[in-house]
Amino acid sequence: MELRHLRYFVTVAEELHFTRAAERLHIGQPPLSQQIQALEQEIGVQLLERSKRWVRLTPAGKSFLEDARKILALSEQAGQTARRAGRGEIGELRIGFTPSTPFTEIFPAVINLFRTEFPQVTLGLREMPTMRQLAAIEERQLDLGFIRPTEVEVGKTISLTVLSSDPLMLVMPAKHRLAGHKSVPFEELAAESFIMYPHQVGTGLSRQVQRLCREAGFEPRIAQEAQEASTIIGLVAAGCGISILPESFRKIRLEGVTYRPMAGKSSRTALMLATLAAENNVITDAFLRLAASVADQGRAAHEPAVSGS
Repeated sequence: MELRHLRYFVTVAEELHFTRAAERLHIGQPPLSQQIQALEQEIGVQLLERSKRWVRLTPAGKSFLEDARKILALSEQAGQTARRAGRGEIGELRIGFTPSTPFTEIFPAVINLFRTEFPQVTLGLREMPTMRQLAAIEERQLDLGFIRPTEVEVGKTISLTVLSSDPLMLVMPAKHRLAGHKSVPFEELAAESFIMYPHQVGTGLSRQVQRLCREAGFEPRIAQEAQEASTIIGLVAAGCGISILPESFRKIRLEGVTYRPMAGKSSRTALMLATLAAENNVITDAFLRLAASVADQGRAAHEPAVSGS
């Protein structure tokens, strides 16, 4: 049974006249009669009673008409849904993000803008460390992820878009010997006790901090590990050591804790969007475009104004 047969039948049932129905369908009246007869033979029941002067629906025809209209309506809806999905107007987007991401300016701005422009796209947001996000993207469990540098070579299957470059901050007790510095070089931390994310958690930040410490000539002495940034900051307040976190965590104000930027051009961490390199996904591409636009606006807003001469 083809959809065109259902359209033919519904039109005849509405007109109760083969000639007028044929005109509406832009086909000849004899072919229309043949198609209706073929439909009746296929389903094994008479749908229309015919005479030279009138056409009437049989009881079976009346019942079939209701279902035929529903099927045609669902068919049209399916087509519209597919076209909207093809344009990226509906669907689902699975997004990963690191613990520091919600504290950035970019993340809430992009999420809110995307929800406004694509209100019928469902966003599935999952907090995950960088390495787990990359694995989930490759396994197609995530569509994209907000990640930090990994210090591990990313495979060719992953595409990275840099959104921002954020200073690394020394998180220390308010009465620490370095609290009076405007910025702190890594060399000053050689004798300090570090509070860091566990290595097995898979954060890119821990690997970056360890590399920067080695470049400064020492191996960081890890006194405590914690999986949550808020816990790390709380342990700093308790005097258990110091830590290094992205500037976005500076928004966590805790009594007894102070923040100072790390010195050096390399003492920064990027916020990036990771996606599958060869993926053709209209919704993902739309999110990337919005994120890049928000990032450009953020960079422009933070650039110093240039005065004219």
